[in-house]
This record gives sequence, structure tokens and C-alpha cells, in this order.
Amino acid sequence: MLKDIDLSRKLAKPAYKASKEQLELRLTSLERRARELGIPVLIVFEGWNAAGKGTLINKLILPMDPRGFTVHAMREPTEEEQLRPFLWRYWTRLPPRGRLAIFDRSWYRRVLDDRIEGRADRLAVEQAFDDIASFERLLATDGTLILKFFLHISKNEQAQRFEELRDNPATAWRVTDRDLAQHERYETTVQAVDQMLARSDADFAPWVVVEAHDTRFAAIKILTTVSNALARHIAAKEQQAERDRLELPVTPLPGNITTSMLDKVDLSLTLDRDTYHKRLNAAQRRIHELHHEIYTRRIPVVLVYEGWDAAGKGGNIRRLTQSLDPRGYEVIPIAAPNDLEKAHHYLWRFWTSFPKAGHIAIFDRSWYGRVMVERIEGFCSQAEWRRAYREINEMERNLGNFGTVLLKFWIHIDQATQLQRFEDRQANPHKAWKITDEDWRNRDKWDDYRVAVDELLLRTSTPQAPWHVIESNCKLHARVKAIETVVAAIERRLEIQGL
Repeated sequence: MLKDIDLSRKLAKPAYKASKEQLELRLTSLERRARELGIPVLIVFEGWNAAGKGTLINKLILPMDPRGFTVHAMREPTEEEQLRPFLWRYWTRLPPRGRLAIFDRSWYRRVLDDRIEGRADRLAVEQAFDDIASFERLLATDGTLILKFFLHISKNEQAQRFEELRDNPATAWRVTDRDLAQHERYETTVQAVDQMLARSDADFAPWVVVEAHDTRFAAIKILTTVSNALARHIAAKEQQAERDRLELPVTPLPGNITTSMLDKVDLSLTLDRDTYHKRLNAAQRRIHELHHEIYTRRIPVVLVYEGWDAAGKGGNIRRLTQSLDPRGYEVIPIAAPNDLEKAHHYLWRFWTSFPKAGHIAIFDRSWYGRVMVERIEGFCSQAEWRRAYREINEMERNLGNFGTVLLKFWIHIDQATQLQRFEDRQANPHKAWKITDEDWRNRDKWDDYRVAVDELLLRTSTPQAPWHVIESNCKLHARVKAIETVVAAIERRLEIQGL
């Protein structure tokens, strides 16, 4: 692909100046309109070292309102970032709706630098391509405009630019040994870039190769591409808003799952107190030991607790964490999203909370709210919750690719048990705060939630991220089963790693 690019293309100064003035005025107007419509914009700059990324990014942002964009210069990951999935540091830098983020180097480092320099083997590169495709698709589907530029120069041009930089004492520092090594591997890198462009070019996240020998030509091509893409995206957004205004709201349809995992659950399972204390104490001792093992081996653990109101999630979590080192875990309670969280993709707030390698994150409620409460209460569209199953599975696969132990618990009780616990809470002055009007409203929608739960269990239980239904009519049984399940999963992971 790159060998067919005509790098001799140039633009005379008068033509450049005239085009630049018009494009800058247009871009300024489009940026304001995108902000008004709440459109997030991602612009990626990749390319050869010394191809002019800094100069061309500056020419792009010069006419823009500096309050509306952020430029992220993505260098080598820090020690903290290396302890997270490779996409984590990009998720945490995503722009809220109405803002623009420009990435000087991006998530494509994984399939270029890491691959060429031997930091990622073939399996890791294949997984990275899959993770990147999922990442860009879910952002685009959520309304993000994504543009990706690759700045292309020849090997001879790169050598000349390196020489000019090194001849100037003020800029010599910019040419590193790594830059020179890339130059020596130019032909090998071309092959990797060609594969990257072919495998990750999509209509929702297209690549644009920019002929970067002539800075004026490159600048006009970038300004034109961004302006045209913004104009198309804005027009589509306005048309969709008009359709939404004219159409009546659609009542979310139930899922089409007719099989139920919950029908097979034996809620009569119980434990006597003596057996409970013996097994709980043994499991807590073991999880205490394993906590040190996973820290040493840098294994991240993510635990998800979902379930009916009053099912006992809090009691389960307390027994699990009772013997853990508080410096190595975090319990993350999930409530309704705040304004900042609403301004991002719904998965953003969970990505920002994922643990670094060797630590445990425990989610009390989770991203599954998308296909339960948001689905039932109409807080998202039918199209949004239906595609969420795929998005969630892909996110969890991403965590699995990083080596995360991911367990998901559905804490299950029947309606009679829930009613009894609600009434007991109301009668107890020390527990009355736990019962709210919302709990009673949710109880009235039990059947609707049951349909949603059946569907999410079947659509999102995968080998890397299985669901475990915990029978919780007996809280003692539920607490022991949950913690023993965590112990068994971590032990399996350690065994796989040869411990």
C-alpha cells in the first residue's frame, strides 16, 4: 500500500494560503456545532519518526477553540500503565461529548512498535487487533467521530530530516537511538504498517495516508479531511435528532431468550452455622494467602456482584474482604452515573476503575446495569442495550487477554424471601436506611427484570468470564459458595501459570 503512494505531491504557497484561510474558518464553525450537538471526536496521528506529526497537529488545532480539545502525546507507557490492559491508558483519556482529543501516537503502538521490537508475540498482536477493532467500533456506534492519519515519508526523506535535526544543537536531542533503529528497519516497518492499515481500516474509523514530504500539501489534506468528516457527522446527527423528534418513543421489547438458567437453581440449599464457620474460616485463610500470591505474580482480579435487591451482596463482599490486605483491593459501589460519566461512553467509568496487575477490584453492581435497569427503565434505547451484550463480551475478553481473573456472581433469591427481608429491614431502626422507594418499585417489576436477567446470563457467560449463580435464600450458604468460588478460580489461574 505505502509503496504506491505518490510522495512528490506539493502545494504552492499562494494556493496553500487561500485554501488554509477558508478551511480554518469552516473548521472553527464546525467545531462549535459539534460541541453544541455533543459529538466527541477522536483524531489519531501515526507515522514515521520525523514525519512532522507535531507541526501538522499544530496546524490543525491553530484555528480551534483551545478550551474544546486536548492533545495527548503518548510516549512509552509508565510503570503504572504497564500494569493495566494496554487500552486502559487510552480509555482514561477519551474526550467527553462535545470535545475533541488528538492522539500523537496511539493504541496502534501495540501492533507496530511492540510487534517490531519484540515486546508482543504473534498471539498478543492478533489479540490487540481484535481489541482495537472492538474499541473503535463501540465508540463509533456511540456517536464518536474517529479519524486516523498516517504520515508517510520515504526512507531517504527520513534520513535527511534526521541529519538536519542532528546538525542543530537545539534539536539534536530529538533524534534518539530508537529513531535510528526504526530507520534501519524501514522496510520491515513498511510491511507492518501495510498490515495495520489493511486490518484496521473501517468505514467508522478510516485511515488516511498523508503524503508528508511537503508540509503545505499535508496540512491542507488533513484540514480538508477533518472538515469534511465533521460536516458529514454533524449532518447525520442533526438528521437523527429530527427523526427522534418526530417519532414516538418505542417501548423496549423483551428479549427473545426462552431458556432460563435461574429455573435450575436450587434455592433450598442451606448450611448450618457450625459448618458455615468452618468452611468460611478455611476459605478466608486461603484467600488471604492467595492475595499475596496474585500480588507477587501480578495477576489482576475483577469480581462482579449483581443480584436482586436484599439478596445479600453486601454481606458476601464483607466476608470476602475481611481477610484481605486493604492496600490490595478496592470495593467499587456503582450507582446512577453522574454528569461526567454520562458525557462518556457508558463503559468509560468502569474502565477507569479496573485494577492494576496484582490487585483486586470488586464491583457492587456493574456494567450490567446497561442490560437491566437501563433497559427496563428506558434510560437507553433498545438498540443500545441490544448491542451492549457484544460490547460487554468484547470488553471482558480484553480483560481476559491481559490475564485478568474475572468472576461474575448473580446473587439469587425468590420473591418471598425478598419480601421478608424488605419487611425485616423496615422494622429494624438500624437497617431501615437500606430499604428505599426505588427498591419497592423494582420489586413491582420483578417479572421484567427476570426476563432481562435470564438474557444477560445466557448471552454474557463465557469461558473467560463465566457467571456463577449463588443460591442466597440461605445467606450462610451464599457467602461460603461465593468465596470458595473465588478461591478455586485463583488457584486454577496459579496452576496454569505453573505454581
